[in-house]
Amino acid sequence: MSSPLHYVLDGIHCEPHFFTVPLDHQKPDDEKSITLFGRTLCRQDKLNDELPWLLYLQGGPGFGAPRPTASGGWIKRALQEFRVLLLDQRGTGHSTPISAEALAGLTPGEQADYLGHFRADSIVRDAEYIRETLSPDRPWSLLGQSFGGFCSLTYLSLFPGSLHEVYLTGGVAPIGRSADEVYRATYQRVADKNRAFFARFPHAQAIANRLATHLHRHDVRLPNGQRLTVEQLQQQGLDLGASGAFEELYYLLEDAFIGEKLNPAFLYKVQAMQPFNTNPVFAILHEAIYCEGAASNWAAERVRSEYPALAWAPDKDFAFTGEMIFPWMFEQFRELMPLKEAAHLLAKKADWGPLYDQAQLAKNPVPVACAVYAEDMYVEFDYSRDTLRGLGNSRAWITNEYEHNGLRVDGEQILDRLIRLNRDC
Repeated sequence: MSSPLHYVLDGIHCEPHFFTVPLDHQKPDDEKSITLFGRTLCRQDKLNDELPWLLYLQGGPGFGAPRPTASGGWIKRALQEFRVLLLDQRGTGHSTPISAEALAGLTPGEQADYLGHFRADSIVRDAEYIRETLSPDRPWSLLGQSFGGFCSLTYLSLFPGSLHEVYLTGGVAPIGRSADEVYRATYQRVADKNRAFFARFPHAQAIANRLATHLHRHDVRLPNGQRLTVEQLQQQGLDLGASGAFEELYYLLEDAFIGEKLNPAFLYKVQAMQPFNTNPVFAILHEAIYCEGAASNWAAERVRSEYPALAWAPDKDFAFTGEMIFPWMFEQFRELMPLKEAAHLLAKKADWGPLYDQAQLAKNPVPVACAVYAEDMYVEFDYSRDTLRGLGNSRAWITNEYEHNGLRVDGEQILDRLIRLNRDC
């Protein structure tokens, strides 16, 4: 159902839309349903044109679509020839968002069963339902960033006839790789980023060591009342694989102390940089995005023992971790605590269904253009190349000009290059 609450932003006609879809697309007659939210964008001067659709699939999992503020970046380039749909994937934004409060009336087993319907296969079936509403007689195109690229490959597996073109940025999934293999590779990239960070800001090591020791010895509370631990401080390395992150992290450390006491402004900044309380799906289902017919069994926690440099002790130099999820998080983060038992059940879940059809991808007829970042901290470069070897009709632009967030930094140029790559121009 369409909402009449449209508005104009910098020459862009923006219109919110809401859709009702089954919680479980395999059981469409079940009474359980959820609401999806999407925002359509079209240049005002093209409103009456018969433009094809471009669906943007956000990175994550667990984050809503971007909220545009102006006609810039990749959106500006896309609107030259597309109508754009910014979809809040199920469980995020305004799409029946998941929170501890929303799941409070369910048992841990019921919570786990419910959350099992929020992976890429369900997201893709949601998108196909919307396509049949917005563009029933015409395939649409995809732009998938990071996890959105993973979803795009699932879409190519399930509904290739519904797609005209596909663009992936930092999102060529490690198909056929276990969660253990993924973390084994990404831990190495995190170690590389740590070396690069502390080499660039040598005196940051002493500050980080001092800060970790202080947190180890004292009960330090964030403004929301949550205790700040050494493990949480290590997670401030989550964004080390993004451009500009080294500087942001250094300035965070630089502001940590006022004399012998912690700076209150530092604590507010740390709290604001923690996405786990506000976006719980990110923690709950992160490892599940790598699971097909196997349990993750807290892969990041187990594999971490192979990288002792990333473990902290009072007599060691401090190091940051990256995009890894650990079971202790469900004992420390306030919004994750009520979901602890469900998270453990999901970590043990071994009957995850398939996310990709490798035979279908091998004979894929849809043009796919990919930006693959050679120094990506989150999506292993070598695994992306392996996937591309088995992806028909695909072309890759391999570059070290950008970090994983290249689309956000220089989206107009990146999308334009991928469009030209797909179309031989």
